[in-house]
Amino acid sequence: MCGIVGIFNRTGLVNPESLQKATQILNHRGPDGQKTWISPHGRIGLGHTRLSIIDLHTGGQPISNQAEKLHIVVNGEFYDYQRIQKDLKQDYQFKTNCDSEIALHLYDQLGIACLQHLRGEFAFILWDESNQCLFAARDRFGIKPLYYANMGGTLYLASEVKALFAAGVPAQWDWESVLQDNYGVMLQNRTLYRGVYQVPPGHFLLADGSQQQLYRYWDFNYPVINNIPVVSEAEYIERLRDGLKQAVELRLQADVPVGCYLSGGLDSSTVLGIAAALSPKPIEVFTTVFDHPAYSEEAIVRETVGLTGANLNLVMVSQEDLATHFSDAIWHGEATIDNASSVCKFILSQAVRDFGYKVVLTGEGSDEIFAGYFDLRRDMLLYNSQGQDPATVEMLLQDLRNNNLVASGYMVSEQAMIDLSGVKRMLGYVPTWFETWAEVGMKIHNLYTKDFIQQIGDRDPYRICLNQLDILGQLAQREPVHQSLYLRCKTELPHLLLMMYGDKVDMAHSVESRYPFFDHHLVELVSQIPVSLKIRGMTEKHILREAARPFLTNTVYRRHKHPYVAPPPSLRPDESFYELMQDTMRGSVMASMPFYDQSRVVALLDQLPQMNDSQRIVVDIFLMKLLSACFLHQRFGLSVG
Repeated sequence: MCGIVGIFNRTGLVNPESLQKATQILNHRGPDGQKTWISPHGRIGLGHTRLSIIDLHTGGQPISNQAEKLHIVVNGEFYDYQRIQKDLKQDYQFKTNCDSEIALHLYDQLGIACLQHLRGEFAFILWDESNQCLFAARDRFGIKPLYYANMGGTLYLASEVKALFAAGVPAQWDWESVLQDNYGVMLQNRTLYRGVYQVPPGHFLLADGSQQQLYRYWDFNYPVINNIPVVSEAEYIERLRDGLKQAVELRLQADVPVGCYLSGGLDSSTVLGIAAALSPKPIEVFTTVFDHPAYSEEAIVRETVGLTGANLNLVMVSQEDLATHFSDAIWHGEATIDNASSVCKFILSQAVRDFGYKVVLTGEGSDEIFAGYFDLRRDMLLYNSQGQDPATVEMLLQDLRNNNLVASGYMVSEQAMIDLSGVKRMLGYVPTWFETWAEVGMKIHNLYTKDFIQQIGDRDPYRICLNQLDILGQLAQREPVHQSLYLRCKTELPHLLLMMYGDKVDMAHSVESRYPFFDHHLVELVSQIPVSLKIRGMTEKHILREAARPFLTNTVYRRHKHPYVAPPPSLRPDESFYELMQDTMRGSVMASMPFYDQSRVVALLDQLPQMNDSQRIVVDIFLMKLLSACFLHQRFGLSVG
């Protein structure tokens, strides 16, 4: 993994100082080497900071072809590259032995169709001198980030927003994005910053001297209800097990040691179990431990480690640790959070780096393809309930609400809902996670300033979201659970899971995280599996449990979803993280925030001592949104825009 920068000046010359500053601020993404290149005519510049994983000695970038007509910078990994490299060497002379170079020659051979041959997690920027064209692309799921902005006839691209700011792009809040973010539906192309956008997952950008355009090259393509493949459960289990083994095996390949993140859940346990079976040596695993018993999974982790023969590295995370690292984690993440688990990942990746490791496998992504979240079980009960007894459905819904205190903040309450009838008209139903975030958004709405309320007017964030999606092509006639998964992958996935809980906090300490569950061959298989095999009764990820059964302990195999969340600071009012929250929101930073009325925020803080634990867990979600926004505002010096 690396950091990449591209500056394309359509009317003048690239400023070398801007290119250098943008590249330097990404040093944490690639401390093993740094290089910039500006074309002879001066209109295009590329920057790269390198974290050497493959080809430790000759893999420096930017890379050019022999004719010096193509130049590329790449962030990420291309799996199965040796096979492609072998074929390409019949026609091309390679300058390196690294996986990144295959994209350069594949483009020369196939143009933008090269993307269909790339397997992995990646973002790259390529300059085609002969055609005076910039080609930038991002992997199918958005595992690797790629941002862009236009200013004064110049196109800026980079792995992180802070690099765009360093290059001279103004640091300003985007008001509408703040609204969408607080309702949980900021779309995949947006950021919280005015004029700064993401190249969406599964898309590429083309730019020349007169225009630029985004194009989609991949999507989930869930089957329509009357066209779901007829395959037996046993055959799906066999195919899935083979696909998982291949995805893990490819991601174990590196010129440096590869470790694993591990929690007490099904997903990371599956990855470790398969990796251990494929590895000739014990695998180093890294796990966070909390001092709050409801949030700690140490006993389950130790059982999994015993089964796999792995070496366990425990990282204790206290409320003081969360307070100490909160500001830096938010600066690296560049987004708001609803729980401090991203700060835990920040601390955990630091431990991985200090241990001497650069690469870890992670179990993230499973919930997004196998329907692992609580709200999807509710969707299954409500909207796929043909033939079910209504009383039984209601009993199961009540069990969902009552059985997990840790996840209670992410469940729909029994209070009166806000109006989501527009969503129902467009989709035919209302996804549970829309309902959950609508409640959060309305509670945050009560904390807005009068000016912000006037500015956003009566905007409907859900209508804005759905208006920009291909409802007829990708949602209509699909099973409701599949629709909910698709919507989540177009909003939360590229902003939260893969950035704030993934790439950004891992790469803060120069650690590359790899995602076997987001192997696109595997996802294309899983997307065709019917919902009835993903959710069986009240058991989520049924088909995964069966496929992974040989690699799991009985405890993990039988355990229901337990979200990876950090203990909320409001549960520990005598500790430093709670003090940080109180001091920040009562202080000058919150007073300078353009969206929130500090007097209303303080009034809410004053109510915390009278709340029970369940109430505090719910309130903590939007308090974390506000607290992280404060640190973004402070660290980036954001103006209103």
